[in-house]
Amino acid sequence: MGLLDAFLQSYSSVTLLGALVVLLFVFFISSFSFSSQENERDPPGPKPLPLLGNLLQLDLKRPYNTLLKFSKKYGSVFTVYLGPQKVVVLAGYKTVKEALVNNAEEFGERDPMQIINDTNPGHGKGRISFQYHVICFLTTVFVLHKILINPYVLFKYFISGVIWSNGDSWKEMRRFALTNLRDFGMGKKACEDKIIEESHYLIDVFKKFKGEAFDTSQPMNYAISNIICSMVYGSRFEYDDPEFTSMVDRINRNIQLLASPSIQVYNQFPCIGKWLSVRNEILKLTEANKKQNLRLFSRLKETLNPDMCRGFVDAFLVRKQQLEESGNTKSHFHDANLLMTVLNLFAAGTDTTATTLRWALLLMVKYPKIQEQVREELNRVIGSRQVQVEDRKNLPFTDAVIHETQRLANIVPMALPHKTSQDITFQGYFIKKGTTVYPLLTSVLYDEKEWERPHTFYPAHFLDKDGKFVKRDAFMPFSAGRRICLGESLARMELFIFFTTLLQHFRFTPSPGVSEDELDLTPRIGLTLNPSPHKLCAIPCL
Repeated sequence: MGLLDAFLQSYSSVTLLGALVVLLFVFFISSFSFSSQENERDPPGPKPLPLLGNLLQLDLKRPYNTLLKFSKKYGSVFTVYLGPQKVVVLAGYKTVKEALVNNAEEFGERDPMQIINDTNPGHGKGRISFQYHVICFLTTVFVLHKILINPYVLFKYFISGVIWSNGDSWKEMRRFALTNLRDFGMGKKACEDKIIEESHYLIDVFKKFKGEAFDTSQPMNYAISNIICSMVYGSRFEYDDPEFTSMVDRINRNIQLLASPSIQVYNQFPCIGKWLSVRNEILKLTEANKKQNLRLFSRLKETLNPDMCRGFVDAFLVRKQQLEESGNTKSHFHDANLLMTVLNLFAAGTDTTATTLRWALLLMVKYPKIQEQVREELNRVIGSRQVQVEDRKNLPFTDAVIHETQRLANIVPMALPHKTSQDITFQGYFIKKGTTVYPLLTSVLYDEKEWERPHTFYPAHFLDKDGKFVKRDAFMPFSAGRRICLGESLARMELFIFFTTLLQHFRFTPSPGVSEDELDLTPRIGLTLNPSPHKLCAIPCL
């Protein structure tokens, strides 16, 4: 590392010609040893091309489908190359559970994509920018990580927030986020009341369409976002508040763009970034949301009362102030962590739940008999009163429908990339420290050994012969292990209350002239799998 550090520090004085000579020399050395460097104990996989790896073999619009096919040929642990980046893919319930749960520490780090590095301010931005240009150049020329260093390693100390960070910063932010979100109601009666209140705001929006066809995307996103807003900022927003709606719309646009084919290629070859309009749009949208949050933070600071915190931001600011007053200059409670943690909570806490609810309504329209069974159970058990979380145990069919929606919707099919924290021998294969790992959640939720009808909407997956709800071990929509979704309890509460309340008040049907059979269940491309654009009718119940 001393030689590399010296090279980085003298980067500005190194001529382009000299750099090319060095790179070409190393490239020729690496090309001779490309195959010989592979360990016989490495997981098998399709043969990669130099530099491009297996990119040409992947369906970049839906890479999880290609990886699922590879798992049939190469087994539950296999290797693919995303350009120069070596990736180990884990497939099937037993393998994913063994890795994420039984070997949680070894598989528990996060591996941020290049586009995430670009949008994350980190803590020490100048150094990141300096190294970024060097790494962009090196990784575009040859498979550098095989002989010198994985280009992502240099960033690991600088990623802020709670989703993509590692080490002590991640531990501190996750612990603080969990503790404070619980303090502000997550999983408790106070949060349930907020969700119930917001569900009725959403009902009012649906009623305004008077049974005519409309797109549920924006109102659903705004409703779910407001739950996070009330816990993070301490207040909800009106659905016509431009400050609020623009922030939600930008986040959802970014989530769609992050999985585009061009960004997937860019993640492996960063030097093409300046020519990509998609990357520039992501950076522009992210920067706008950062500025908007900083304005919100400034307003909250002006009225901050350490004895009466209104939400997560207040609690963070108070903790930061306390540490600064005590002389702690190495704290993880800095501005970058506040900004990125809030953006993480806002994005993750909105899109996944709103997307699942949109799938639920679409599936109710697609399968009207199942919708009627849900409505019949609600009428019989609940009647006209407001559904409460405690009613879940008396609504087994409705609960099964929600779980089956989560399973079939499969909204995060590849999870987010993990990284090994140390060398490990796993199922007989050697996986080196720092290797990118994809737990293929779609292979768990569609595992043919675990589900009777894996590719069919079949609520009976979660019911016994007596019609009682049963848990299934292979139900992993929130992932598992150290990186399991920290908002799982909140999401489960939101899904149950919003879904049941909407089904109490409306019967959902296709747009006029569209039959149930014509409804398309093909997901839209994105970091999460949203339904393709569609409209439906919400017919008020008399």
